[in-house]
Amino acid sequence: MKRRLLGSVVTAAILLGGVVFWRSTTAPELVNGVATPAATRGGQLVGSIRAVPRSFNRIVAREQTTELLSFLTQGRLVRINRSTFDLEPWLAESWEASPDGLTFTLHLRPGVTWSDGAPFTSGDVLFTLQAVFDPKSESVVANQLTVAGKPIAATAPDDHTIVLTYPAPSGPGLRLLDALAIMPKHKLEGALAAGTFAKSWDSATPPSDMVGTGPFLLREYIPGQRIVLDRNPRYWRKATDGTQLPYLDRIVLQVVPDQDAELLRLQSGDLDLTQSELRPDDYVAARRAEDQGRLKVLELGVGPDADAFWFRLKAEAWKNDPRFAFVSKPEFRRAISHAVDREAFAENVFLGAGVPIWGPITPGNRIWFSPNVLRYPHDVNKAKEILKGIGLEDRNANGIVEDAGGNEARFTVITQRGIGWYERGTTELRNRLAQVGIALEIAPIDNGALIKRLLSSDYEAIYYRPLLTDLDPAGNMDVWMSSGSGHFWNLPGPKGPGLPVEKPATEWEARIDMLMAEQASTIDPERRKAIFNDVQRIFAENLPALYFVAPRIYYAHNARVRGVTPSVQRPPALWSADTIAVSGAP
Repeated sequence: MKRRLLGSVVTAAILLGGVVFWRSTTAPELVNGVATPAATRGGQLVGSIRAVPRSFNRIVAREQTTELLSFLTQGRLVRINRSTFDLEPWLAESWEASPDGLTFTLHLRPGVTWSDGAPFTSGDVLFTLQAVFDPKSESVVANQLTVAGKPIAATAPDDHTIVLTYPAPSGPGLRLLDALAIMPKHKLEGALAAGTFAKSWDSATPPSDMVGTGPFLLREYIPGQRIVLDRNPRYWRKATDGTQLPYLDRIVLQVVPDQDAELLRLQSGDLDLTQSELRPDDYVAARRAEDQGRLKVLELGVGPDADAFWFRLKAEAWKNDPRFAFVSKPEFRRAISHAVDREAFAENVFLGAGVPIWGPITPGNRIWFSPNVLRYPHDVNKAKEILKGIGLEDRNANGIVEDAGGNEARFTVITQRGIGWYERGTTELRNRLAQVGIALEIAPIDNGALIKRLLSSDYEAIYYRPLLTDLDPAGNMDVWMSSGSGHFWNLPGPKGPGLPVEKPATEWEARIDMLMAEQASTIDPERRKAIFNDVQRIFAENLPALYFVAPRIYYAHNARVRGVTPSVQRPPALWSADTIAVSGAP
């Protein structure tokens, strides 16, 4: 009998286009995403983060803490609502599109200022785009703002109008701009001119040097301990009753890398919110705390992001290691896929709260998920047969297969320390692969160290959860394109004047490059879907990363917190921090 600790929980949820939209009966009523007078103004909220930020500049850093801080401190021209996944006006209050879909005229909100009082103008938008496309900036969002291989062009007829010209039709259109956090020209133009923008607003920058148009301001940063943000008194957004947002006076983000400690703090009331969803292990304890009136537990559905297991496929990083000769073969990775029992993986790793998958697009992304990708049924004998077919056998009877030169299929897998399901996931992989003669040594490390090694291709294999920016695949060109900064299994080298342009490492990656370029520039939704189905098929055939289970997402917060509009994507609550309030605030 299968062990299933997490059952289906009904929590006043409405299934809206495959995404669960939850509305709390105790939360302030939301109208167009803005809380009404039921919310109480003031108070402090305490949340958690797992790792310190690598940078406070979202243009040059993509990790989760930097992304979260971008939501809290910076604004975008338009944003994707993380609950409904609809496009919403933000710093731009309206726009028009030309009949050919190539030109968008955006009208900026009047009266918006930076937190230091400087006016927000179209010049800031032009400056930000210039920074994004400057090779010296080493921007991580440039790929997402490139259409048909060319950057989006921008002009400013006046201080409150931006005209964007796309070099080709774009399927997602203005959704691409969700990746563009607008940066202050008056603060950073000197760094861009000097070629040092890539190092601007690093973690050593004094908080007083940074400004934003978001709901909060960075007040204090103590590395390894906490980040403190105060409300931005010049924030532009108001509730429907005219109340100035945000409701909160302060947000404190405590660095809590260990999830056991994080759960204890949440249960005790020391934390109001956590950075990510509940672990499967935490569900029973969280439900018990809810019964006691201390927590609210929300079921959000199948997550759009899943854990992945991948080998470094950057050829030059292996240098003279002969193991790359078989690691680089799709057959080797197919054998691994056959060796893993996905049903057992869901039970043992996610305690039943997950569904088997065979690619990076999960059933939680209903519009883009393809159920027809190649699947690899659990079959240990098939896995052994495939390995033997590429010359890997246990020639010395030590339990590990090796090639004709005696090079064993033995690898070190790094993963993030302190994440329960990562620990169980890597253990499950180690045990399953041992049955077919592949040996894994698991090395948990801090998240910051893991990201550093990933970016420098200093690893053999990784078990981790890469997060997609948008459910629309064209919003994740940095992952799909071989030249993209998020192409995690084979990251491209640095770009810049005089540096060679890297070609796709494989023929199938070149094929995906071509298909994704076509998909992103296609307007017809059905055609876009068909093209992306081909991309998923090619991915499943070549398996640059292996996916096993998509988790079911549960989230919990302190019962005193009001107005949470949860998302299946991270950050699940603070993406909409300006409408969150706490009861008992003065």
